[in-house]
Amino acid sequence: MQDVFVKIWNAVHQYDSSKGRFYTWMINIARNTAIDYLKSKGFQNELKNQPLPDFVYSSAELSTTNNSSDFIGFNNVLKGLEIAKQKLIDLAYYQGYTQNEISDKLKIPLGTVKIKMRMH
Repeated sequence: MQDVFVKIWNAVHQYDSSKGRFYTWMINIARNTAIDYLKSKGFQNELKNQPLPDFVYSSAELSTTNNSSDFIGFNNVLKGLEIAKQKLIDLAYYQGYTQNEISDKLKIPLGTVKIKMRMH
């Protein structure tokens, strides 16, 4: 908002009363500044990088133990895996962690995470 006031203050000498009221001139500067901001790369990046709502991270809804989402018997396949691999799959595919984040969270080397994710 201060940016608009500074623009108006710095451009007040450009105001021409024959073209319209001072109030209208100020509103146009404010409107154009707002439009410029909405079109800016910074604002567009802010929109892309919004934090996800807390319900997205709800492990109860996305957990591998949630039988209501088991359409093809995937839970039975997961149960056949060792606990460590189940945890990796849960973190990567259900909770959306990257391999780097999984490595940090489980305190294991990144190479180990990559190898375990590739193994059948």
